[in-house]
Amino acid sequence: MTTILNHLSEGPDSAPPLLLGPSLGTSYALWDQVAPELSIGHRVIRWDLPGHGGSPAELIGPGASVADLADLVLALADSLGVERFAYAGVSLGGAVGLHLAVHRPERVSSLAVICSSAHFNGAKPWQERAARVREEGLGRLAESADARWFTPGFTVPRLVRDHREADPGAYAACCDALAAFDLRDRLGEISAPTLLIAGREDPATPPAHLREIADAVPGATLTEIPGASHLAPAERPEAVLTALRGHFDGGARRGMAVRREVLGDAHVDRAQGRQTPFTARFQDFISRYAWGEIWTDETLSRRERSMVTLTALVAHGHYEELAMHVRAARRNGLTPDEIGAVLLQTAVYCGVPAANSAFATAQRVLAEEADGAAE
Repeated sequence: MTTILNHLSEGPDSAPPLLLGPSLGTSYALWDQVAPELSIGHRVIRWDLPGHGGSPAELIGPGASVADLADLVLALADSLGVERFAYAGVSLGGAVGLHLAVHRPERVSSLAVICSSAHFNGAKPWQERAARVREEGLGRLAESADARWFTPGFTVPRLVRDHREADPGAYAACCDALAAFDLRDRLGEISAPTLLIAGREDPATPPAHLREIADAVPGATLTEIPGASHLAPAERPEAVLTALRGHFDGGARRGMAVRREVLGDAHVDRAQGRQTPFTARFQDFISRYAWGEIWTDETLSRRERSMVTLTALVAHGHYEELAMHVRAARRNGLTPDEIGAVLLQTAVYCGVPAANSAFATAQRVLAEEADGAAE
């Protein structure tokens, strides 16, 4: 029998890991409209609760706790070689994130808690639901899923089907976990950067529940999404995506800073000024991945990265880009003689015609620099 939660991994393995947790009654399909976009800059790992989606029901039993679910998430991360990760979770998935941030802070780099709570309105309603599900299954409860999850007139058939098809015993055990969960007295211990996202129309965990967490967690921020009920990533994916990107993508901000340091403010300002809705995602990709992940990797110095970049640009004949990176190489500390030595080496490995064009481009740039210095 497998002991690992069913999961879906998206994005490059080398990217920063981001785990996405589901709400009770759903599968990782809850993140279908958000995860692919997040995977542009992250290794996104979304997982199923026990007895939900593709996870075995036997992973959880009566009297289960959120701590048990958190242990399963850590076992999944360990099986994938993920030591430290960002985490976002909805409802029960958010409770798992809070538990991890309190009890295993060394594993959580940053946290987003969505339509969730530090407590779920006491034990009795969840105990009663668990007993009802154990007795009669999930059919009748699934009939009210739309009303509990979405604003009037909205639905996601796949999620409703997942609710109906979940294992009743595992679902009831998750209810046991919600019944026992109360982390209010530990919220002040959370040190990970924390974002709270509330659905303004959420009857299950209304904004006041998220506000309570935001007030208690040092430095936390709260975003309320109009027109969203309990499953905000499914109902308002664009708004959730924007909030999560702003919170998790320090790489984009860091990348933009490095991009300016290497290429200069004037070049970056021109690039930003030419940005259109058509090119916006590409510009975001450059800042997020090329500059926020590759150029910030300390394995190579910026001088060394400039030399590698110059060689690659000559090899592919990208002379306009080469001019930009000759200027960048000077900012990164290369002398004209060192740049010449790099280009001379390209004559051997990339061909004399390519190097000839590269020398002409570099000579023009260095002459412009000299003229500017003389002024």
